[in-house]
Amino acid sequence: MSSGNKTSNAKAKATRSSSKGSIATVIATQTREALAVIFAFRLINALCVRTFFQPDEYFQALEPAWRMIFGEDSGAWLTWEWQHQLRSSLHPAVFAFGYYVVKSFLGPAMDPKVVAKWLVAAPKVLQAIFAALSDWYSWRLAEKLYGHGSAAAWSVLLMTLLNPWQWYTSTRTFSNCFETTLTAMALYYWPWGLLGTEDDGDAASKYSSIPLLETWGQINRFRLSLILAAFAVLLRPTNALIWMAIGILVLTRATLDGKSPLTRRNLFIMDREVLLCGSFVLGLSLLADRQYYGEWTFPPFTWLHFNVAQDLAVFYGQNEWHYYLSQGIPLQCTTVAPFVLIGLYKSLDAEKSNWPVTTSNALKALSFIVLTTIASLSFVSHKEVRFITPLVPAFHILAAPYITSFFTTLTNVATTCPTPALGWKRTPLLLAGLLVNVIIGGYLSYFHAAAPIKVMDFLRTEFENIHPKHLALSQPANATVDYDFEQELFALFLTPCHATPWRSHLVYPSLRARALTCEPPIHTAPGSLQRQIYQDETRRFFADKLGFLGSLWPRDTPGEDMARYIVGYEGIESALREYFDFSGPGGRHKVELKEVWSSWNGLFTDDDRKAGRLVVWATGFYDTVLPIEP
Repeated sequence: MSSGNKTSNAKAKATRSSSKGSIATVIATQTREALAVIFAFRLINALCVRTFFQPDEYFQALEPAWRMIFGEDSGAWLTWEWQHQLRSSLHPAVFAFGYYVVKSFLGPAMDPKVVAKWLVAAPKVLQAIFAALSDWYSWRLAEKLYGHGSAAAWSVLLMTLLNPWQWYTSTRTFSNCFETTLTAMALYYWPWGLLGTEDDGDAASKYSSIPLLETWGQINRFRLSLILAAFAVLLRPTNALIWMAIGILVLTRATLDGKSPLTRRNLFIMDREVLLCGSFVLGLSLLADRQYYGEWTFPPFTWLHFNVAQDLAVFYGQNEWHYYLSQGIPLQCTTVAPFVLIGLYKSLDAEKSNWPVTTSNALKALSFIVLTTIASLSFVSHKEVRFITPLVPAFHILAAPYITSFFTTLTNVATTCPTPALGWKRTPLLLAGLLVNVIIGGYLSYFHAAAPIKVMDFLRTEFENIHPKHLALSQPANATVDYDFEQELFALFLTPCHATPWRSHLVYPSLRARALTCEPPIHTAPGSLQRQIYQDETRRFFADKLGFLGSLWPRDTPGEDMARYIVGYEGIESALREYFDFSGPGGRHKVELKEVWSSWNGLFTDDDRKAGRLVVWATGFYDTVLPIEP
């Protein structure tokens, strides 16, 4: 070969290498820019959500996080789950970091009122990051399966961002939302080739010779997937259903295509990494919970004992077996639910769609995850929509090809390069669906049950105005004790239990508040008479309002401290006025109720006890000016 040919070949190779490198650089830049845009979107999302959804957003994350940073005397409300070690401390520790940053860098030098606003906002910013990562990794997983830049992959991202339920819930500090982020990341790093590979042309061997888990890069990605999955399981033990489903498919290869990659070497590596990564995460969790609880404990076991063996979950409600099918999927997916169902059905025959083997098997695995998780959770009496939130990435990926082909003129939704001329069809239906999503997301996030958030802002502001000298987040050791102030109960909440946030929004430790409790009958046996007749404080109050008020403030004997403000839904006003009437049981307290704040709470409610406006009544008990002694 002449030197000229050698030179031209070398130049051609260099050109190809340079071209590949430039493409990789462009792709990496695009993905980083996409993450920045998604984070900006979710940050706006987090700041726009101003409504109350469910108590766990605050009481299973922010209250224990608050106590981690501000101590036992901070006024944080730890529910029975934390007192009996049902919860892992890892999730609250994430938000405790946000509180620590605000306390350390803003607390000493800034106005306490401004610091309070930052403390309320800090968890929202952190959760916006996790929500953005969930969206981003769901999109990247779709690109891995459908092709980089494919219309189907972009459809996944758009469905995620335009899903009204995601807008309503993804930036809330539920453990389910963090679990979803960990699951999406773990699924992205999972080596889907373990489900089967393309035919390698070696008919003599039933095992594939295509390299898997051979380079350090491949093994490290597998490790990262296992670590993320292990954290998700420790956070929510039901997440194990997802990984059990994948594990069953890997080992049995039921319905899967392609050649098996499960050589003896690959099986050894898988077993080794599962053991090592699982032990690492378990050890880290044990140490964290030992530090938090002060003793060795394993919350997932305690969680299973109380919720399954003791059947305490039913204390918070029971649902029909079809709840996740009739309500769960429609609420999580809203307008794309029909395409999700089509995707679930079509994935059973994914090989007929001309997908690559890896994509075909992954879609089957995602469908198997959805079916096994929903089937398993349907056997549990207590059900909530958010329990299937980790399935949302799978829902969107399964629906992507069918919603893309339904609304666009593309014949191949996996088309990547060159970018096809995208044509739209059924545009009125598409616009109607988007409008429905905007209306649902906007109403739920800004109007529905907004009063429980607004009332905390009102009370905090009132406390700042009335007691400007008691806004410290920690009391100095040599501080002068104000006994009159210490006896003041600033707010009494006569609402259903955990119907508002708590210290994460009240902020100031000196702002004393009291609310109705709803501890379950922990020390009673399942099915026993004691459990059947048990009533917590909330039920006792709404069953006999006057009798309960009489137990708080008896007619002739000292009772609990009187509140400056009473918070409740308008339905309790008649009982309050009857009790505090001059001739009523509480007449001796000389309380004259005055409505000082109220707020509309939405078009509907799932609890009749929360019907109507949320109201704050001033008692005037602490407003009397005593005469100056001579």
